[in-house]
Amino acid sequence: MATNENLSPNVIKQLAKELKNLDETPPDGIKVIVNDDDFSIIFADIEGPAGTPYENGVFRMKLLLSHDFPQSPPKGYFLTKIFHPNIAMNGEICVNTLKKDWNPSLGLRHVLLVVKCLLIEPFPESALNEQAGKMLLENYEEYARHARLYTGIHALKPKSNVKTGAICESTTVLNVDQRITESTGKEPLLTAPLSTSSKVPVTNAQDQNASIAPPVEPVVGASAIQKKEGLAVKAQVDKKKIDARKKSLKRL
Repeated sequence: MATNENLSPNVIKQLAKELKNLDETPPDGIKVIVNDDDFSIIFADIEGPAGTPYENGVFRMKLLLSHDFPQSPPKGYFLTKIFHPNIAMNGEICVNTLKKDWNPSLGLRHVLLVVKCLLIEPFPESALNEQAGKMLLENYEEYARHARLYTGIHALKPKSNVKTGAICESTTVLNVDQRITESTGKEPLLTAPLSTSSKVPVTNAQDQNASIAPPVEPVVGASAIQKKEGLAVKAQVDKKKIDARKKSLKRL
């Protein structure tokens, strides 16, 4: 339980309950990062909504709760750089919910959803970033290009290094080995693939001799054995004929 002196025990108790609810059932595209030792600073990661210049980005923000929260609204800041009319260069968020429209009954979930909606529908009339607000009103395509550029540089999601092809191939090999084991009752031999581009260095003559595999004798099939036996029988018959001819010649 947090013991921050800036917040009353009742507020800390209410925040603990609300943060637990946000952790168990988070809003779509929003992940709250809880610091159990200090509830006066709340972090959240917001995914850029689809169809906006912030798509495929993840933006970290923080809410600062003052000592008289919830009577006064929290202050919101983006920690990830973003090109947006209602977000200043220092990250400060300008939205009516955190200002004149604040109500003590509004919870953290409502605040986070309002901030995410701000990425979908900016309000250039109350811009903190005047360049972004003017660009949005005069040339949306140019504004979107700038916003996508900031997203790609500062907020792009990290790509996974997992190779699905390699996983599928390994799974196939494991399945085949399992079938061989089940049918023969023996473990399959594992052989490493040969590579023509890589050579293993040999340190000495002993290692070189050990690395040379013994010659493998060819497997003789049943047909080859039968053919060999037939030739042997024929040779015996021919020898008997030759001996008989020699005896006839001696008689003459």
